[in-house]
Amino acid sequence: MTATTRTLSATALVLALGSALSIAAVSTAHAADDNMEKCFGVAMKGKNDCAAGAGTTCAGTAKTDYQANAWKLVPKGTCTTTMSQTSPTGFGQLEAYKAKS
Repeated sequence: MTATTRTLSATALVLALGSALSIAAVSTAHAADDNMEKCFGVAMKGKNDCAAGAGTTCAGTAKTDYQANAWKLVPKGTCTTTMSQTSPTGFGQLEAYKAKS
């Protein structure tokens, strides 16, 4: 085996390993997403997760605690039992809502 062949083989091995690790990371992230749900009205000021509603651009942009259109990822099944001071029910919501006054 020549030096060039060894270099190409090592490069191919590194690329294959990198691809395998990337696929594993995507699979793990997707599995984590399956166990989580968006919960509106439970995030604290500046602690919301990405893609909240109007007035927020992404993660960390909630202007107030319990903002009705800002969401936080929580374990699936726990949103509607998590306290929210602005929600009509007093608990997090699975969709954005109009805050109680």
